Amino acid sequence: MIEDMTIRNLSRSTQESYIYAVAKFSRHFNCPPDRLGMEEVRAYQLHLINKKYSWSHINQVACALRFFYGITLDQKEALERIVAGREPEKLPPVLNRDEIARFLAAVAGLRNRVALATAYAAGLRIGEVVRLKVSSIDSERMLIHVESGKGAKDRYAMLSPRLLKMLRAYWKRARPHSWLFPGQEPGGHLSRGALQSACRAARQRARIGKRVTTHSLRHSFATHLLESGTDIRIIQVLLGHSHLETTARYAQVATGLIAGTRSPFDQLSLEVIPPE
Repeated sequence: MIEDMTIRNLSRSTQESYIYAVAKFSRHFNCPPDRLGMEEVRAYQLHLINKKYSWSHINQVACALRFFYGITLDQKEALERIVAGREPEKLPPVLNRDEIARFLAAVAGLRNRVALATAYAAGLRIGEVVRLKVSSIDSERMLIHVESGKGAKDRYAMLSPRLLKMLRAYWKRARPHSWLFPGQEPGGHLSRGALQSACRAARQRARIGKRVTTHSLRHSFATHLLESGTDIRIIQVLLGHSHLETTARYAQVATGLIAGTRSPFDQLSLEVIPPE
């Protein structure tokens, strides 16, 4: 813990980096650091962010200032008030419908193409797609039973008519037994790595400039639904998200609403499985 340290406990390189950081902070305000306070510290952190310094550099400066104020100047409140930052999580880019069609058309291999089409059509996570079983497809209720999704929770995802038609055609050709998308090892399912590799290769073949990951399909699914006017509460349930106080409300959306929501996959002009 930093509270238990003295400057002598630090390595030489750490000492030098801390001294340099505090000196640079002082020069920024043209004032001795012991005459500056927490407002200046916060202003300096924002300055570094605006100058687009790396988050590792910004957090190193925070550690140096916490040490200087909290240990050297014995201002214990500084240990709590000077906080490190974290780079904001970036959402994957959204592919438009034309890009989705081009991407799926470029996926090599029937199994991989159908698996990635399913990820978009139902808004599934990659781990949920690869663990789908043949029995997960409930054609009577037009739902997909997702077992042990994020947080080890079961949920239902939408099964659009077009997706059902595609999965039936795929089953007739591939004849999977237990796992809907079997892997190379006997009795095993398709691996995440194999699907991620197929995703990267398809992006290059389709010449899509955006960074495309398996999660991009799920994010695009949600965005396209939102753009088409689907209630955000339904999208919340379709994605299997849980958000604090709102979790209970989202979880109360009836499965009938899920089954009755049209997937954006149905609007693509694409034949995933060519006719025989």
